[in-house]
Amino acid sequence: MDSLTHLFVGGAIAAAIAPASQRRAALLAGAAINSLPDLDVLPLLLSDDPVIRMVWHRGATHSLLLLPLVAWALWAWLRRRGGRVAQAPRRWFWIFQAGLLSHPLLDAFTVYGTQLLWPLPAPPAMWSSLFIIDPLFSLCLIVPCVIAWFARERLLAQRALVTGLALAVAYLGLSQLAKFRIEAVAEPALAARGLQDAPRFSVPMPFNILLWRVVAMTPDGFLEGERSLVADRGPMQFRAYPSDVAALAAVRDYRGVERLLWFNHGFVKARQRGALLVLSDLRMGAEPDYSFRFAVARREGRQWREMRPEQLRWPWEARRRLDAMWRRIWEAPPTSQSRPAARVEAGRAVEP
Repeated sequence: MDSLTHLFVGGAIAAAIAPASQRRAALLAGAAINSLPDLDVLPLLLSDDPVIRMVWHRGATHSLLLLPLVAWALWAWLRRRGGRVAQAPRRWFWIFQAGLLSHPLLDAFTVYGTQLLWPLPAPPAMWSSLFIIDPLFSLCLIVPCVIAWFARERLLAQRALVTGLALAVAYLGLSQLAKFRIEAVAEPALAARGLQDAPRFSVPMPFNILLWRVVAMTPDGFLEGERSLVADRGPMQFRAYPSDVAALAAVRDYRGVERLLWFNHGFVKARQRGALLVLSDLRMGAEPDYSFRFAVARREGRQWREMRPEQLRWPWEARRRLDAMWRRIWEAPPTSQSRPAARVEAGRAVEP
């Protein structure tokens, strides 16, 4: 999730657990505790390898196997120093545990990938039922924290915090229910194409859980479809896009490519751009705009040669589509145009 939301998640948890007399201090401390796992971005700034920066983020500092020990160590150190932790040690023990552990668990609800079991080689968790910025989810926590800051020791503060946390948990459950409904609709549509066993993922579109995107891998590329829980009825429609699967197979053993495919569960699009082979992470963005594109190999004659990965940036049009996305939540596309559009869009699936 975004850093602002993490601040209020930690603040709400800490203030709800802490004694009423320590509520304001707990709001600040909880915000800091919940933000600690994201300090892993600082050493990554020293690396000039964009693939390393991507796959090492949300690694060791997000591990459910390590964070309980870190939380205990911080609690024990501060308890020995006296102050508020020594005055209410049991409550502060759970503040540290819940504050740290809630960070990676919340991150796992996004599609980026969170290595919850680091250092085990398990692929990152990506439950992908929340967009990285979700205003409604954030408001469930921001409003109670503001109320608690001004209400201080009054019962109103505690009630607001508990209610806000309950609403946040309910919103997470609602996002998973929405995801279940989307996948239930996508499954028969893919089965009709003979892709019932194809690797696929579903993810909400920016800032909401009402409009979703589903991607399924095919032997020669991938399918992409949208579904509004509000407006759409009938079978889910998909558009087909090509990927250079032969080139991807040729470079699959390159170190940088191995890391990417492990991190993103193989959801990539391969495309030759000039002499470069570019891999786009299909999980973040939508055709043809993706947040992460990496040049991983250079063409020399008939062979691909491994190169130091480079993150590429070129015109990104997604911001201009937010208004259309908002309308798409409430309006289904014309039925008469949906199938022909699939063929037209497939022919247009070329990045600028």
